[in-house]
Amino acid sequence: MKIIGIGNAIVDVICKVNEDFLSNNKLTKSTMKLVNESEFKKLLSSLKIENTVSGGSVANSIVGLSQLGNEVGFIGKINDDELGAKYEEGLKKENVQYLYSKKKEKIPTGTCLILITPDSERTMATFLGTAGKISENDIDISFIKKSEILFLEGYLWDEGEPKKAFEKAIKDSNKVAMSLSDLFCVERHKPHFLDLVKNKLDITFANEQEIISLINAKNINDVIDFSKNIKRIIIITRGEKGALAIKGDEITECNAIKNLKIKDLTGAGDLFAAGFLHGFINNKSIKESLDIGTKMSAKVIQIIGARLK
Repeated sequence: MKIIGIGNAIVDVICKVNEDFLSNNKLTKSTMKLVNESEFKKLLSSLKIENTVSGGSVANSIVGLSQLGNEVGFIGKINDDELGAKYEEGLKKENVQYLYSKKKEKIPTGTCLILITPDSERTMATFLGTAGKISENDIDISFIKKSEILFLEGYLWDEGEPKKAFEKAIKDSNKVAMSLSDLFCVERHKPHFLDLVKNKLDITFANEQEIISLINAKNINDVIDFSKNIKRIIIITRGEKGALAIKGDEITECNAIKNLKIKDLTGAGDLFAAGFLHGFINNKSIKESLDIGTKMSAKVIQIIGARLK
């Protein structure tokens, strides 16, 4: 198998909102906030659902990789409930091997409210549900050993059982890639993420804001210096400025695609990672891999949701 992803198995619930909805509910635009089940239901009660999709950051990337013709698998914890069944069905339709056997849990399958404002920015309120309870017992190492790359998400990392699951998977992997996921995650787990980036990850995906926060940098030049020193591959997305890959002393840039009809930025980073990893795993150059990631990202922001048809 080319790539196995481990991430939050979350059902995305997509809704359109105005700016007032965010401020009235104390949500910070363009970030993710963790909420409990009652808070989630309260937010949803006044909204119209546009779409429901099997989501989660790494799962979105894995589906993108499958659509590009790669043999891929995914491990994520769901409950044996209605949303869990929908989640599993959604992955199987996309030819993703779902490498987790669901069972009855006390906590329901996780859900993420994706709130799209008129400027196409997305703000997320996530009830992790059973997804956030993943443990080392949920990881089948035999699959990890057979895959060329293990792909992880910062959203899943947390003290306790999720951390143990991460460490078990990383220990037996051939190569490890991870997305820092969100500024919220970086600031919450900064020392741990910094250790991962410097010592355990072969490839790190981050946007400019996340990586600057992670290393307490003043600007992108500080980030480049840091990346050169650690001798690993750091991929930085920069919005309209395009993307940047740093591998040792080699710096590769890729321009953003202009004049797009942007509808929803959900999944932009996930599909960028899918495109880059597709290039990387199929022996394309760093520049070609960045180009594929940029094209995938450009496609997904012109539709609603994080999945290409």
